Amino acid sequence: MNKVIALFLILSLQSCQFFDKKVPDEKDLLEQELKKINWEQVDEFPSFSECDSLTDKDSQQSCFYETLSMQLHSKLKDDSIAKLFPQLDTIQVKVIISSNSNLNFEPIISDSIAYNKPQLDSIFQLRLTDFPKINPAIKRGVPVKTEFQIPVVLQKK
Repeated sequence: MNKVIALFLILSLQSCQFFDKKVPDEKDLLEQELKKINWEQVDEFPSFSECDSLTDKDSQQSCFYETLSMQLHSKLKDDSIAKLFPQLDTIQVKVIISSNSNLNFEPIISDSIAYNKPQLDSIFQLRLTDFPKINPAIKRGVPVKTEFQIPVVLQKK
């Protein structure tokens, strides 16, 4: 009986090593998780309220781009840009959507065209003040800042 108890004690002391697991380092876990994340894509695309009812991710993305392009074109097609900048037929617009739904629009024009940047910026700010609200993109459950470049055709030749 003493041998059984002694054997049991020896085995139980040895078995403690099986329960002694190393706790992973927080920094290592964080680095591994950060490497897994694709920072170039978002989980949910930014959206307008009219696109929220769509369930398919591709449909939501298409709806967003179409609505954004249509809104930009309708607000910027005014004759003042065409009169002030007759050499422009298309403007690339950089759209910046912050994580709290603030919008910023920046015209991007090639250096080969001479233009008055402050004047063009002021026209953009004036025309795009009442732009519809855009819900921000979501990455891992957190709203994030996103940027897009959209071509806006001003004059069709």
